[in-house]
Amino acid sequence: MEFKYLKRIHELINTIENKEKSSMEECVNLLAEAVLNKNSIYTFGASHAGILSEELYYRAGGFMLFNPIFGREIMLDTNPITLTSQMERCVGYGTILANTKVNIKEGDVFIIHSVSGRNPVAIEIAMNAKEKGAKVIAITNLSYSKTVSSRHPSQKKLYEFADIILDNHGDVGDACVEIEGLEQKVSPTSTVVGATMLNAIVAALAQKLVESGMKKPPIFYSANIDGGDELNQKLYEEYKDSIHYSF
Repeated sequence: MEFKYLKRIHELINTIENKEKSSMEECVNLLAEAVLNKNSIYTFGASHAGILSEELYYRAGGFMLFNPIFGREIMLDTNPITLTSQMERCVGYGTILANTKVNIKEGDVFIIHSVSGRNPVAIEIAMNAKEKGAKVIAITNLSYSKTVSSRHPSQKKLYEFADIILDNHGDVGDACVEIEGLEQKVSPTSTVVGATMLNAIVAALAQKLVESGMKKPPIFYSANIDGGDELNQKLYEEYKDSIHYSF
């Protein structure tokens, strides 16, 4: 039995190492600058793209200063599930989220994930961030994004608003495994590859902050180790000015 998906993931991670290293290093430097200057860092994605925001949020070994932007209507527990697709295409919804969920300031950093980069919700959050002087890191699939039209009135796509682009190098449509006799490919790659890139960036960011003299970077302890809750509470108190979720 051949597990074609594992082979493809290995190929993509090798591609990321070779082609995205420079962009990932730029991300580390930008995020470190934001942390040291006490700016805020936000993450966003709609529907499955939002899984990366969840991956970065309140997790052992994760970075405490990532503030997720969650829209109830684009979470995967929405019923009917097709509402998530309707809402991410709804012009104006991203602007509402940007204006009600966050207080964007110059120097803040947004990490926005959208595989196709075509839907208004991600585009509008990026637009609002840029208008207010924040920096945008876009995680997307450039080859995919360039084959589709924008659904936003600007006719632009997410990557066109980005200061740094992280390309996941996936297949058009995201799924990657071809099955003989089946028209639709199976098994998407964007979550695995995106999480790999971001966790690599977090590790390098922690290293850079330690090297800059920061004794205790805001890295979550596991809540399931003895004393973990207390250690996390101490870190929260130290960094709470850059944390915008309830703790």
